Amino acid sequence: MPDFVSETVLKRDVFSETHKGHLAGEPARPVIRRIVSAAPWWSRPLAWVLARREIAALRAVKGMDGTPQLISTDRDGLLRSWSEGTPLHLARPADPAWYRDAERLLRRLRRSGITHNDLAKPQNWLMTPDGRAAVIDFQLASRHRRQGALYRLMAYEDFRHLLKQKRAFAPHLMTPTAKRILARRSLPSRIWMASGKKLYNAITKGVFKWSDGDGTGDRIDHEGAAIVSALKRRPGVIDVALTLYPLPKKGVGIYAFVEAPGADPTDLKSHASTADLVQPIAALPRAPDGRPRLDILSLIAMNQMTELDAALSGDAGLADIVRPIAAGRLNFTDRRIARMEKKAVG
Repeated sequence: MPDFVSETVLKRDVFSETHKGHLAGEPARPVIRRIVSAAPWWSRPLAWVLARREIAALRAVKGMDGTPQLISTDRDGLLRSWSEGTPLHLARPADPAWYRDAERLLRRLRRSGITHNDLAKPQNWLMTPDGRAAVIDFQLASRHRRQGALYRLMAYEDFRHLLKQKRAFAPHLMTPTAKRILARRSLPSRIWMASGKKLYNAITKGVFKWSDGDGTGDRIDHEGAAIVSALKRRPGVIDVALTLYPLPKKGVGIYAFVEAPGADPTDLKSHASTADLVQPIAALPRAPDGRPRLDILSLIAMNQMTELDAALSGDAGLADIVRPIAAGRLNFTDRRIARMEKKAVG
């Protein structure tokens, strides 16, 4: 395993800890380090099952454009290339060229015997800087040595999930045939929705306290004023900005960014009313009119580090303020709140 220099933690859950950084002596080459050994002892066996699936899939797609490239593995996890691009839920491509390229990529995966199995998540699709399609996160991928019935069904579901993205972000491109395909789930998919997904949700949400769904409900409207008032009564507090973040099991939490240099985090949390996370910071990022940059703070609260990097690109002054806040963030899960993303791009 080459020497890895960590720059930021992208994600931390019961299956691994994911860092973005670079190889020693190659600061211009970003890479991803997934540390499976950082998983709790009770989830580590399943974590290694997922890691081995990812490793096998990445070996199968070696040299394929639009996929991460495996660099090395060791007893702690794996090292792979960084995939440059904007997640689909933010890029929202409307150009048919992107969807044609995505279909091309799926065909190449099929020829390699790989089904991704997690393409319903828009964050697993990227639009690269040159407008092409890419996919990431192969933890649930399958490598098929024979292209039998199971392989064909799983490949069909990958394609259906691409059509779902097209329906969400470019409905004007949906043909009658595409609509019919979406309306007709395969039998295994229907069985999964009726039984398997319930078991999956019971395990991930009930046992592991983890979910990849969206939260709902705006608690800030109901609880925000009391939280801000309580925090502003503490000595040294200059200002408070609130945003939402997805709770691991279900629903949303309130994340309070408190402009209070040198404040005691424990004291602030004990006086923060119903706020779930409270992070004291040196200074809030602000717009020219003085209002806090809630768009930036929301990305930090939701642990959307890739999107944050894109938002800070070209603004060194803003980056100087924001990066220490991101480094000290308190949420390391990667669930999304879809309605907040729509506000950001709308």
